[in-house]
Parts: sequence; structure tokens; C-alpha cells
Amino acid sequence: MKSSLQLLFTNSGRMGSQTNFNRCTDYKLQFERVYSVPGDMAMLNSTLVSPEVFNFTAIPYNITWYDSKTGQEMSNQTGRILVRGETLWFLNATLNDTGEYVSIVRTPTQCYKQATRMVVNQTVAGECGRPVKARQTLTKGVTDKLSCPLKDFMNTLDSYNITSSIKWYRGCVPIVDETGKYSYMDRNKLKIDGVQDQNNSSYTCTLTFTLGGITGSVSETIEAWVTEEYDLVPQVHEPANEIIKAAIGSNFTKRCLVFVPCVGRMPFVDMIWLVKGDFIFTTNPSDRVYTSEERVWSQEVAPKGVWMERLLMISELREEDFNINYTCRAYSARGLPEGYFTLLPADPNILLPIGLVLCGVKVLFISSFIIYYLFKVDIVLWFRRAFPVLYTNKDLDGKLYDAYVAYPLPCAAGYSKDVEAFSIQTLPQVLEQSCSYKLFIPGRDCLPGQSIVDSVEENIQASRRLLLIYTASSFTSKRHTSSTSSNNNNIISKNIYEDTRQQLECVAAMHRALLEGSLKVVLVELEEITPAQLALFPESVRHLRTKQGAVCWWKYQRPTQRWRTCLRRREHEEKDGQDTDFSPSLSPSFRFWKEIRYHMPVRGKRVVHPERTALLNL
Repeated sequence: MKSSLQLLFTNSGRMGSQTNFNRCTDYKLQFERVYSVPGDMAMLNSTLVSPEVFNFTAIPYNITWYDSKTGQEMSNQTGRILVRGETLWFLNATLNDTGEYVSIVRTPTQCYKQATRMVVNQTVAGECGRPVKARQTLTKGVTDKLSCPLKDFMNTLDSYNITSSIKWYRGCVPIVDETGKYSYMDRNKLKIDGVQDQNNSSYTCTLTFTLGGITGSVSETIEAWVTEEYDLVPQVHEPANEIIKAAIGSNFTKRCLVFVPCVGRMPFVDMIWLVKGDFIFTTNPSDRVYTSEERVWSQEVAPKGVWMERLLMISELREEDFNINYTCRAYSARGLPEGYFTLLPADPNILLPIGLVLCGVKVLFISSFIIYYLFKVDIVLWFRRAFPVLYTNKDLDGKLYDAYVAYPLPCAAGYSKDVEAFSIQTLPQVLEQSCSYKLFIPGRDCLPGQSIVDSVEENIQASRRLLLIYTASSFTSKRHTSSTSSNNNNIISKNIYEDTRQQLECVAAMHRALLEGSLKVVLVELEEITPAQLALFPESVRHLRTKQGAVCWWKYQRPTQRWRTCLRRREHEEKDGQDTDFSPSLSPSFRFWKEIRYHMPVRGKRVVHPERTALLNL
């Protein structure tokens, strides 16, 4: 009676379980089987906890495992069964564990189920490998590798923070790492250097770990086949994980270039462009973003293989196309290598603006230099007139005269009535009357009875400038006469005698200008000097003329005129008794007089104390 009731409750429990199963969305039996052998650990994973089934990150759920043979819920059994969420572990598999196991995922509103089949096979006597083997090929003559199929086990154990170790065997013989041609790499791979025919064999990888207080292992066996026809992992040459800049609005093209080392067969490789994780399959140019057809060509020299090319084309770049990665991925059985590039907006073309600015600065500098060179005198005179407060008041320096006028006096070598008229009449008329300068002119301002030496020394000392007025004959006549006299037993002409004052003026001026630097000498050249005439000038005058130049009256006359034109016109006006305005050559705005004024002292208004001697001298 008791056994009959127990059987009744058992059957009713199974019927209830079946009823619950039938209410769930059925995802059928998983295609992949789980294979094991007695004594190994086995792992069953449910694929229901995924975004394709429901939003498991936002919706609460629980998962339960059932044995489809008994309909009973799977629960932890020490040393035998361990349930951890979507994973069902068999810690010590037996032949009786073969069967289907159902995972049920329940949410507040839904229910999902899926079956997973596990097959436990008895090991073959005399064989060290597993009955069910994976097949992998090795390429003869190259370095190749085998991949252990236990990668999912490793990842799951890593998520538990459980350490594991792997061991490789060839047949029944353990393979020691870094021994002979074999070496372990990437945790789950066995590298074999220089594959040969004798590498045709079975290889077993065994993963050892501790779970649920039980130390166990799981193994997979690989049947390796050596072949001379091979294709290796594709090599993505372009794009090379680079940054590319392009202008917005422009069209853009980038190629994906892949080389596949292979011999004897065409590799099955597909090249696909991805943008933001989306595949680009279209080859229609009417689309803004599209790709070209795949182009393939062979390489017959070592290394042998095939090149593959596919272009990514964008007809018009927009703002949303920038700052993202564009990836070219090569899909093959050997791996999924990829390369990418990041598209950034092109930098502003600053070369043109910089070039224009530099050219503008250069033109401005050259123009300013030319303008300053041509109008230097006018600019300086205007600046002095506009900003007199920037210049020191020279009336407080103790000097009596603005300039000392040195010229050949009557009976002196190089004397000329025109030079005397220019020095005594024209020069004061412009500089003193029109420009308010104070001049010391020998022959006009000398004190009667004063010695020549004292007069020259005192008045040059009391002057801020020295105007040395000369013509071609001012220095050459005396030298020519002296030379002639020397050749004629020092007989000096009765009509020409040595001008002591002129000598003193020249020596004192040159000494202060060239040696002491206390006096500025302005050379005033009234007529053009030839190189032959210049060679007869005193060396100090030639040196000063080369160093600072001379103010040339003759340069500002018309070609048909000489410097005497002004004086003759002056004489004619005086004879006619007419009182007229200055002629252009006697106007202070005439170029010659501007240059004289440029060299003359500045009539400033700034008072500088003796201890403050900073001057602005243009």
C-alpha cells in the first residue's frame, strides 16, 4: 500500500513538472553536445541568459536545472553536482550521467526553457586520448599551433577567480614546455616549430582545477593532420591602427589591404568594413558610404600567398563621420585579424594665412625701410617738430652757437667769392633768419685783435656743430701749390699763402669729431668732387666723408645749373631792388636745407638735470 502511494506522488510530481515545462517558451535542444568520460569534470551552460532572449540586466530572473529523465530539480551534491546560475557542473562524471538536462529561466512575467545533452563515453582500453576527438591541421615546414578546445572552461573558471593549469600530451607522453619543438603559448595553445610528417598524431590537453572542494580535471583530444596545402592567419597591412585627417565636405577613400600566406589552395577569407559595429555590405555608389568589390591577386615569390583589397568610400564627409573608428576585419578559420583607423577633422590650413602674414610683414618691412630711407630726413624733422618735449633743451648746455661755419677765407688756398657769398649770405639767410639757428661765421663774428688760435679754439668749443664748407679746390689748390713749390726749391707763389685759420679749423674739428667724439662735423659739398680731386683731400676729411657722407648742394640743382645759380639769381634780385619771396633753393623746405637741418642740433623743450643724461637722438 505504501509503495503504491509513493509511486502515485512520484508520477504526479513528474506530471506537475511537465506542466510547468509546457508553459515555458521552448528553445529546444542545443545543437552542441557536451562530451565527457567517467571521472572527468563536465560543464553544461545555458544560453538563455542573453539579450536575444530577454533583458537580463534589467529584469530579475532565476534559473533552475532539471534532469529530464526524472523531472527532478538538480541541486548541489557534495562531490557530484554543483549548480552555479546558468552553469551546471558534474564534478565526477559517470556513465549514468548521460542524458538531457533542462534549464528553466523564470522572470516575473515569462518562462524560458532549453535542453542540453551530455554524453559520457567509456574510454578505449589502451588509448590515452578521449574517444571523441577534435580535428585540426598543421602546415608542413612552418611553425604552427594547436588550440585546446577548453577555452570556455578557462573563461568560466576565471569568472569564479579560480586558478587552473593546463598540461599537453602527445599520445600518452607528457609534453614539457619549451622542450624540443614544443612550447606553450596563450594558455590554451601548443606551438610546434618546423612541422613535419611525424607530427601526425593525437594531442591531449588536460585542464586541472579545484571546484566545490574537489580537485579534478577535464581533457580534450585533438587529432592533428599535417598537410602541405595551407593558409595561415591573414595579415592586415592597411589600415594600420592609424589616425587620418580629412576635410569636412570632401570625399574620402581608404583601402583595406590583407595578405594571406597560403600554398596550394585559395584561402576562404572575407574582408568586411565595420563602422560603429555595423557591417557595410553595400557596393552601390548611390549610397553615401559604400565599399568596392573585393579584388584578389596572387604573389608567387616568397612568401607566397594572395593579396586582397576592398575600398571604403564616403562620397561626402559629414560631422558625424569624425572621431569614430573604421575597422576592416578579415574573417577566416585561422582567426579574425583586424585593423582600424580613426577619422579626425583636418587641421585648419594655417600655412596660407601664415604665408600671407609673413609676406605682408616682409612687404611692410621693405616698404617701411624704403620709405624711411627715402623720407628719413622728413620723418625725423616732423617728429622733432611734433614732439619737442622729447628732446633736451640745448640752450642749457652752455654752448653759445648751434654751428661753427668753416670755409676758405679771402687769400686762402681754395678761396672763392661764391663760397664766401654762400657762407656769409645764403647760409645765415636760411638757417638764422628762417630756422632761428645761431651761427658763428669767421669774417663776420670775429672780435678785432683776437688771435686766430684763440678765436678758433674758443668758438669751436662754444659750438654744437661745425659746418665744413668746401669745393673741389678748397683742399687741392694748396696741396698742388705746395707740391709745385717743393719741386721748385720751396718757392711759394706770391698770390697764394698758407691759411693758418683754415688749417686750425680743420685740425681742431677732425680731432674732436674722430678722436674725442665731442663734436659733430657736417661736411657741406658745394660742387661735385671727382675721384682724382678727392684723392688730394686730407685723409681725415676723406675718412669722415666715407663714414658719414656729405650734404651736397650740387645734387639738388638742375643738370644745367651749378650751385652758383642761386647766388646769381640773388645778385640779380638785389640789382633790381625787388623784395620777393625766397626762391625754392632758399626755402627751408628745399631738400638741401632739410638735410642741413637734419644734422643741426634739435631745438627741444625738455629740461634734463645733469644726473639724467638720457637723450633721444634721431
